[in-house]
Amino acid sequence: MKKYLAVALGILTAIGGFVDIGDLVTNAQVGARFGLSLAWVVVVGVLGICVFAEMSGRVAAVSGRATFDLVRERLGPRLGLLNLLASLLITFLTFVAEIGGVALALQLVASVHLLLIVPLIGLLVWFVLWKAKFSAIENVLGLLGLALIVFAVGLWQLGPDWAALAQQAAAAEKPSDEHWRTFAYYSVALFGAAMTPYEVFFFSSGGVEERWTPEDIPTMRANVFVGFPLGGLLSLAIAGSAWLVLGPSEISVDSLGQVGLPVAAALGKVGLAFAILGFVAATFGAACETGLSVGYSIGQYFGTQWGKYVRPSQAVSFHAVVVLATLAATAFLMTAVDPILVTEVSVVFSAVALPLTYFPILVVANDPDYMGEHVNGRLANGLGSIYLVVIGVASVAALPLMIWTRMGQ
Repeated sequence: MKKYLAVALGILTAIGGFVDIGDLVTNAQVGARFGLSLAWVVVVGVLGICVFAEMSGRVAAVSGRATFDLVRERLGPRLGLLNLLASLLITFLTFVAEIGGVALALQLVASVHLLLIVPLIGLLVWFVLWKAKFSAIENVLGLLGLALIVFAVGLWQLGPDWAALAQQAAAAEKPSDEHWRTFAYYSVALFGAAMTPYEVFFFSSGGVEERWTPEDIPTMRANVFVGFPLGGLLSLAIAGSAWLVLGPSEISVDSLGQVGLPVAAALGKVGLAFAILGFVAATFGAACETGLSVGYSIGQYFGTQWGKYVRPSQAVSFHAVVVLATLAATAFLMTAVDPILVTEVSVVFSAVALPLTYFPILVVANDPDYMGEHVNGRLANGLGSIYLVVIGVASVAALPLMIWTRMGQ
């Protein structure tokens, strides 16, 4: 019974934890402009993150080593350093965006200037990272993140023509008033939001910290292959509700408040309250994960002691990096930079860095010296190889499309 409860709880937290500030903003932007015509990108992205999250979790369970712990060894110090720098940039930008997302969500309730909230959020994130256990970060925030299911309830309450929505998703056709380059730009951004690199860093590092063994692989797989797809359905509900409420009025999504407008229109103040709760939980949980991921990646690459469960006196550099990253992210936001703009940039740059993130995982998952009988099978290798091609195309196209379309304008 305890094992089944662990699986159920893991699935619930995977659903609530799948959606972060990047998914919230990007899915709402895409939904408002394109409806469900880009739903296929969410499906492709969810399947991709499932494939590589399962690999990274399996590597952690079998070898006891996390992703960046193996990157330098497999790629060499120079290419490994390039991987580290690229991943750090993306993870740090995402960290900034998540802290800003928490502040934006609280601003919807408090009506206080954003710059007065940001330092408090930064301090609270650091305190949680310092004191809270993994179970509290993952389970409590993940379960509270389930409040975002209110988007699915709101979509149902809006009473759409389900056949028309299904046809729009299946056809995957560009709206006649949109240009192909803009359609392609948002496809790449949506793909980057679904496959954000920090997710596998945190997933594998957390598995090592929680001492996963091969016996934990079935539970890990259930969490990945059930929780993440259900989280993807939640992303589609955000896009669908944005299309129904914001699309007809040609309202673009430039703020977190606009993301919540469809829920407010469908369910009123009570629904909006649940949405804001979900915003806070999802973004705060992702802020904790990205903050830890910065410390994980540096500690693992340089071979120093790392880990949330390791005493600060024994992992000085790891805890110092987490503190400095939190201070730097907070200071960046105090320059009055728009967190939504940071979010949009981070998801595009995520697409750029994807090959460096996922190629080493595929290599290690195929190494019998590390994996023994748990090496990739044909299906995992086939999907992994296909996704490396897709990831490569997205990586090459991301920056040119961002410049050409002026970030989707």
